[in-house]
Amino acid sequence: MSDPTAEPISRREMLARASGGFGAIALAGLFADGAVAEDATRPATTDPLAPRTPHLEPRAKRVIFLYMTGGVSHVDTFDPKPKLVADHGKSITVDNWQGKIGQFQRYFKKPGWEFRPGGSCGTQISDLFPNVRAMADDLCVIRSMSSDHTNHYEGTLGMHTGSFTFARPSIGSWVSYGLGTENRNLPSFLVLAPAAPYAGAQTWGADFLPGCHQGTHVVPGPTPIPNIQPRVPSQAAQRRELDLLARADRRHLATRPGDAALEARIRSFETAFGMQSAAPHAFDLAEESDATLALYGLQRGQTTGFGWQCLVARRLAERGVRFLELIDTGSSGNWDSHGNMQDHVALARNVDRPIAGLLTDLKQRGMLDDTLVVWTTEFGRTPYHEQAGHAGREHHHQAFSSWLAGGGVKPGMTFGATDDYGVAVAQDKVHVHDFHATILHLLGLDHERLTYRHAGRDYRLTDVHGRVVKEILA
Repeated sequence: MSDPTAEPISRREMLARASGGFGAIALAGLFADGAVAEDATRPATTDPLAPRTPHLEPRAKRVIFLYMTGGVSHVDTFDPKPKLVADHGKSITVDNWQGKIGQFQRYFKKPGWEFRPGGSCGTQISDLFPNVRAMADDLCVIRSMSSDHTNHYEGTLGMHTGSFTFARPSIGSWVSYGLGTENRNLPSFLVLAPAAPYAGAQTWGADFLPGCHQGTHVVPGPTPIPNIQPRVPSQAAQRRELDLLARADRRHLATRPGDAALEARIRSFETAFGMQSAAPHAFDLAEESDATLALYGLQRGQTTGFGWQCLVARRLAERGVRFLELIDTGSSGNWDSHGNMQDHVALARNVDRPIAGLLTDLKQRGMLDDTLVVWTTEFGRTPYHEQAGHAGREHHHQAFSSWLAGGGVKPGMTFGATDDYGVAVAQDKVHVHDFHATILHLLGLDHERLTYRHAGRDYRLTDVHGRVVKEILA
């Protein structure tokens, strides 16, 4: 019998309790207020996660986005500069230093590692990435990347959201919004990261998009998703609870037709319920062979490390997750090598073998053709320093390198070029907006048509910029 003196609980609290403790993961952002609108060029749907027909013929079905936090040095990794080696220690006058305009005398600093050709294509990649270099025939290396900001926060925000100043929906959220999901038992957008990078959870936030498109953060470890076990004694009992809630919600929704946010909340509980059976299996590597574990550099039973992130990403990709981001480190202990470039050694060793293993595994399983693998960072590092002979490098947003593999890009090629020293883009600049437009295009999404009306205007990932880099499309 109910207690007539008990304080009544709100619907929101009732829903949170019924989720079995899973609300923090599956329902993040769903209770935020905000207008909901659809891409005006596409039919409306009451289910924001339903699979949607892309604008164009897609080349890729999914994305695995590998993000190296802190600013990887392009001139030490994917952009060889023999003249920088030859002129090491010589002075140069530059007109931009850490975002400041003026005349600055600096000293060239040569790369700390040798560059060697990889694969039959001969793409030059440094000794920091010997395993990735061996996969050069699968890579499309862009050596002409350019960003708008020299600070970590803004650079990270820009690479993830296309906005360098204000929080906006992340690229993973835009992809989820544009394409929906193929597996209702798992989120459409997952982020595997030991810690948040600069800009924090904004890097995978949905902002004004419906909250169901927000990335779900998974922390490597023995319990990657907390509270996954239901609190009710049996699945049947939980099913009855959810059915009861669903009937109550449908009655409530009937009085508020067209409330897409409410519809998303209702459906999110079905996703949470499905995840209780699907997620543990997806994260369980026990069935993987010793050979597969070795490919990623993993020991049996290991639940941390970038190798674990890469292998789990492959398993989630197999299960229909649309966008997977893998972040190697957090906002400290990363590639921000101001003091000593030798910091890059351990960081590269952490990711080099797992990345090569991921590419190899995807190829062996026939998945690389329709999986777009993206490797990037927020900006590069200066080819010079204010002190002659200094061991470190500073931030450099004017030029840096990224690469793509699979998913409809030309393999075994380089695109764009920097000048003789890696200071500025000399040919075929690829701005972050162009990078995003190309990724969306490979997924069958027109970056100019993928819009969302918020606060009286239409927004898109590329704002009012961006061109598809058609030269790298297969």
